[in-house]
Amino acid sequence: MQKIENDVFSAEIDEHGAQLTHLVNKKADFDYIWNGKEWGKHAPVLFPAIGRSNQDKYVLDGKTYEMPQHGFVSDQDFTVSYHTPNALALQLVANDETKALYPFDFKLTVVFTLLSTGLSVSFTVENDSDREMPYSLGSHPAFNVPINGDGKFTDYQVQFTGLKDPIKVYEIVKTPNPYRTGKEEELTGAKDGKLTLNYDVFKPGLRIISNPGIKSVKLSSAQTPHAVEMDVSQFKNLCLWTKEDLDCTFLCMEPFNGLPDVLGEPVDWMEKPGNEILPAHSSKVSQYEMHLS
Repeated sequence: MQKIENDVFSAEIDEHGAQLTHLVNKKADFDYIWNGKEWGKHAPVLFPAIGRSNQDKYVLDGKTYEMPQHGFVSDQDFTVSYHTPNALALQLVANDETKALYPFDFKLTVVFTLLSTGLSVSFTVENDSDREMPYSLGSHPAFNVPINGDGKFTDYQVQFTGLKDPIKVYEIVKTPNPYRTGKEEELTGAKDGKLTLNYDVFKPGLRIISNPGIKSVKLSSAQTPHAVEMDVSQFKNLCLWTKEDLDCTFLCMEPFNGLPDVLGEPVDWMEKPGNEILPAHSSKVSQYEMHLS
């Protein structure tokens, strides 16, 4: 476990999966990140897949490969590239285990930097292969709701910047695993770019916003001076999720570059909607910031 801090915040990151496990407001002495028993994760990194692949498989060059839900990096040990008082860089390099699932020479570097206003998280994907590399990338942070124990889940709202009504999400079907149907539907309860939280919204499963142009998302309540606002402008989609079978006190706000499969057969990743295609011997950086109060 690695720790970074500044005068305002401290954070702990697990090298296993490059997962943020704690993000503490030092003055008010509370943690923004979920650590409850109902869901045993905190903020997993999703790569090179997002969501469930049909039959937990995908196709590339006519060959079928296994692919776990959300990819495989959450089960990999990253190495420390650098560590300063307020910043940490962790890197994963392709190895025999990853190549059995994903036949590319890649590097994934995740950098956590504490700012006076919150936390910046950046992802650099490098393709060291001699061919194009398809991938998806996402981040899955779970925030405690209520924040600092102020109020209850249903006292909170999510405000979207950059979207116009109606706000739409991808329709989800559970088999019991969640897949997209290929259709879209309106986000129930959303109005004027705002969603008041209630558990019924999440009964169908994850809510992936399909409207283009989202800039930021803010979790707040009149019951508390504290809030979480995320700049997600470098990501194509945003997912909201909490466990649909339990009334849990957390909300995941997840920036995605990529999408789960539409229910059916394994998909050719060179043609899959939502995938990034990275040219040979090139790299791409995607970053988001959490503005915390």
